Amino acid sequence: MLILTRRVSEIIRINDDISIQVLSVSGQQVKLGIVAPEDVAVHREEIWLRIQAERESVSAA
Repeated sequence: MLILTRRVSEIIRINDDISIQVLSVSGQQVKLGIVAPEDVAVHREEIWLRIQAERESVSAA
């Protein structure tokens, strides 16, 4: 795991086509902006887990 410290408006780059920008910090909440190609899925983890569970239930049926 890579751990970084960023301030508001600073950006993290992943490869040539993904960027993550810190939009705001309020208490313990951080708002991020993510720019990625359309073919790259970007989800909060709880949504990703739900998608995976749905895929498993469909493949098991």
